[in-house]
Amino acid sequence: MTAQWFQVAVSLKGSTIPKILPRALLSVLFGAIVVLIHQQFPQQHLTTLSSITSNVVFNLVLGLLLVFRTNTAYDRFWEGRKAWGTLVVTSRNLARLMQTAIQPTDAVARDRQKQAFHYVIAFAIATKLKLRDQSSAEIAGALSPWLPELERTELAESSHLPLALMSRLAAYLSQELPANPWQSAQEMQNSLVEGLTACERIHSTPMPPAYTIYLRRLTLLYCLTLPFYVVEDIGWLTPPLMALISFILFGVEQIGTEIENPFGHDSNDLPLDAICQEIAANVTQIRQPSSGVADISNVLGV
Repeated sequence: MTAQWFQVAVSLKGSTIPKILPRALLSVLFGAIVVLIHQQFPQQHLTTLSSITSNVVFNLVLGLLLVFRTNTAYDRFWEGRKAWGTLVVTSRNLARLMQTAIQPTDAVARDRQKQAFHYVIAFAIATKLKLRDQSSAEIAGALSPWLPELERTELAESSHLPLALMSRLAAYLSQELPANPWQSAQEMQNSLVEGLTACERIHSTPMPPAYTIYLRRLTLLYCLTLPFYVVEDIGWLTPPLMALISFILFGVEQIGTEIENPFGHDSNDLPLDAICQEIAANVTQIRQPSSGVADISNVLGV
């Protein structure tokens, strides 16, 4: 357990170190320059520039902004995870409803039912790719394991492919389901669309630029004035101190940037590929309970 703890502590995967390292090195270099200036002009006191760093109000505002930045970003991350949790649960329930309430009587009806299951899987994949800013044509191409070529060509013309898929699924269910199951299916489809909309709201609402700019300016100002505050007392220990302080400040700010839009490919983003694979495996298993996960080989292409 201890070895695993240290392994995580020194791991670079998912860490902010690679992205903040240039900024931290510049802070260290600036600290070294301040030390050299102080050695050349030791009679000059630097209290004027250092007064900003020692100001209680300045430190309090910077600390509160950093905490608020991280909390806001994590709220967006967690809201996105809850939305995808809704997609997983609703996809399972909708697949169960289709499996029990629709009893195909011939090969054509079975093929149509199978395609409806594939619509549920394709909706999750299309939602993932839509959140990653891929075009409808690109999304349609990625759905080849689940949709026939003709249908993918038609969907590529859509301005919003996930909603187009949901419309096709709704049309099938309205024809095949009796009144009560159809009403339940409508509620589940609404839940899927709500999950999609929640994710789109997060994706399309960035942090206000003025807030980000102000926080970064305060952080930069702190790192630029700190060497003047400590150089007279610690001398050449100023650059190591700058490395530590800049690592903390830039790291916290970068964490907020990393997780505020959790739908990408980074280690700190939501595992959307794995979630889509889980949905595909669940829906396929529900459709074919006797044969297990016969179509799961297709999932690897999600």
